[in-house]
Amino acid sequence: MFNMFNFLRRKPRVYSKIENHIFGIITELLKVSSTDINVDELGGKYYLSNEEQHFKVTILSNDYVIRLTNTRDSVAEKYDKFFVEDVLKAVKEEKHRRMELVYDSITNSIEKMAERLHNTLIESNEQENEKVRRLEAEHLSEQKVNF
Repeated sequence: MFNMFNFLRRKPRVYSKIENHIFGIITELLKVSSTDINVDELGGKYYLSNEEQHFKVTILSNDYVIRLTNTRDSVAEKYDKFFVEDVLKAVKEEKHRRMELVYDSITNSIEKMAERLHNTLIESNEQENEKVRRLEAEHLSEQKVNF
């Protein structure tokens, strides 16, 4: 029986040979932690750069253009909308993952700092209590001598 929703299901995207190659380059760059990811959301520009490999990628999402630049060449081509959106999805996911790692690291540092502060305050409070007990003991012993 014909399922009415079969035609709504998106078929898996098949990329051209060059699109596969470019997607592979970009995903490999994203895997390397030394690759910087910079985003200009308002301008629809996404930048990947890896200084070690002397490689840069610029994605102009509004125009569906991807520019690849190395020390010798710079090539910019217009690509299919869906291909560029898939590339951007991978870039955004990696950017988000990295931001979560930074966020987790900051949260962890704050928690450790708060724990150290808490322990310091407890220690300081215990020292103050000890001083008060000593002073009270000295005061009591002085009163006994005066009688």
